[in-house]
Amino acid sequence: MVLVTGGTGLLGSHLLLTLVRNNEVVRATYRTESSLDETRSLFEYYSRDGELLFEKIQWVRANITDIPSLESAFEGITRVYHAAAMISFNPAAWEALKKTNVEGTANIVNLSLAHGVEKLCYASSIAAVGKGIQQEIVTEENEWAETESSVYALSKHLAEMEVWRGSQEGLDVVMVNPGVILGAGNWNQGSLRFFKNTARGMKRYFPGGTGFVDVMDVVHCMYHLMQSEVRNERFITVGENISYEEFLGSLSEAFGKPRPEKEIPLWVLELGWRLDWFSHHFLRTKRRLTRDTVHSLKNPRLYSSQKIKDTLGFEFTDLRESIYRYCEYFRKTYPSAFF
Repeated sequence: MVLVTGGTGLLGSHLLLTLVRNNEVVRATYRTESSLDETRSLFEYYSRDGELLFEKIQWVRANITDIPSLESAFEGITRVYHAAAMISFNPAAWEALKKTNVEGTANIVNLSLAHGVEKLCYASSIAAVGKGIQQEIVTEENEWAETESSVYALSKHLAEMEVWRGSQEGLDVVMVNPGVILGAGNWNQGSLRFFKNTARGMKRYFPGGTGFVDVMDVVHCMYHLMQSEVRNERFITVGENISYEEFLGSLSEAFGKPRPEKEIPLWVLELGWRLDWFSHHFLRTKRRLTRDTVHSLKNPRLYSSQKIKDTLGFEFTDLRESIYRYCEYFRKTYPSAFF
């Protein structure tokens, strides 16, 4: 039996759909009933048999930081996909990030070892890949350095260390480091907020750029790595490196909106994160912009996915095709936002 943590998230829900379509016997963790409803709707969007596919999954309510709730989830499990995580770039969220991403991953590794799991696939992030020194292309071989890394990146790096520790203790592992994931789901969460914000109309774009990837491409890589003999390796999964100008412009066109024409000046962003810090600490507002985020916009990186291409003979989906497909999904899912 296969276990998927974070089964109702963007990556986890698409992974579950692929697994059940391939006749895998699957158990998945969830945290809220509302997230189950969203995942059921996603299955129904993708397939006429979505409800039947959804019902094939054995759902277990569990938190990866709560070992007793996880114990029952691991009974009879032979393979684990660990996709549960917390995403935040707010330095004030460090303790929560450490609890979920680091301690939670340690729990998954320890239970995998205790239950004799054959193989673990961990969904990390390009945020946890070392940027290197004066290196234009980032690969899996870049050395990690904490300098100017976000709290999220640090938490994912430390989580990776727990996975590698498991490999040293006899657990076969594979790891993927996706870029910004695009897919269908709740556009109020994570990377899907790009779609929501663009649907409202954007006049300006961020400087810099990053690596983006279709969620189904990440799922394909995870599934086939777990089916392969590959073990104790990590793989960057980025479909394409593009600027935010091009990315937000493509989103705007797909939604029938004007492309943003002006770049946000860096001095505005530098001032912005300082004002945001002041507002958060003295007015208790939610952080929207951090120093680390601005630093990443000032210093964009290019990521190489050549290793996963060579290993699986895999080609990524054209990013513009993904953008138009998911924009169409959001048009149908949130029709009131377009009137």
